[in-house]
Amino acid sequence: MSASSHVPVLLQESVEALNVCPDGIYVDCTFGRGGHSRAILARLAENGRLIALDRDLAAVEAAGAIKDKRFLLVHSGFSGLRRVLSELGIGKVNGVLLDIGISSPQIDTAERGFSFRLDGPLDMRMDQSRGQTAAEFLATASEQQLREVIKDYGEERFAKQVARAIVAARAGGLPVATTRQLAKIVADAVPKTEPGQDPATRTFQALRIFLNQELEELSLTLPQCVDVLAPGGRLAVISFHSLEDRIVKRFIRSEQDRDTLPSRFPVRASELPPSRLLAVGRAIRSSASEIAANPRSRSAVLRVAERTAAT
Repeated sequence: MSASSHVPVLLQESVEALNVCPDGIYVDCTFGRGGHSRAILARLAENGRLIALDRDLAAVEAAGAIKDKRFLLVHSGFSGLRRVLSELGIGKVNGVLLDIGISSPQIDTAERGFSFRLDGPLDMRMDQSRGQTAAEFLATASEQQLREVIKDYGEERFAKQVARAIVAARAGGLPVATTRQLAKIVADAVPKTEPGQDPATRTFQALRIFLNQELEELSLTLPQCVDVLAPGGRLAVISFHSLEDRIVKRFIRSEQDRDTLPSRFPVRASELPPSRLLAVGRAIRSSASEIAANPRSRSAVLRVAERTAAT
């Protein structure tokens, strides 16, 4: 899929939120197909700089189309943010953007195994150069482990039934090796109670998040963002489901509201550590027109925070 066929979500809103300084240094932690990166580059002057990260080899290849001396892409998950900047000799940056989750090219490529609508091998790895595939996990996981993953990462009410069905299929000599096989197993196990939503939606989400350690990556990265941001620098995070957004919301709140001690705790307000982040405005969601043009944007939430001078 070409960069032009991938529609970046909340493009204008997220780039505006970064409050780009023409000579600043910015990090796009999730390059994807470069929609946000190109928009940031368009606002940078000759001395500005943009560092992009992505663990998807297809995204790394796509980045080769950007011929700009101000731009550099590094093959890395976003939890490598601090390490990457250190290796490049960069101390502080003026903005960090994270567009969490899965990209349209990943969903729309059957061979990646992310979509239950396209038949392909059950891979689901964002970085196909390492790690366990979904098929390998499903072949060895216990019923209890399957149930916990599907419930915790997919918020699936029928996780027990799905896990039992996968184990039963496996015991019957049917390897769960393709997306279509897994989708059918889930559809047969889950009552279709939500109109418009495929029964396999939550199970596929759960496996993808678990295998790629997406929530762990996010939790490791957010504190690094605060550490590398210069005073006045902005953090902009786009998330697509409640598990991610909850982590981002709580993190910003914890950095902003440092006065979380019990009311009778023997410490004066002046002695509490100052806030390192301040939330900027309220959460931003896709407009009706964006959702109409790109239905995948309907669940997107953008949260923005600004780094203070506190150490």
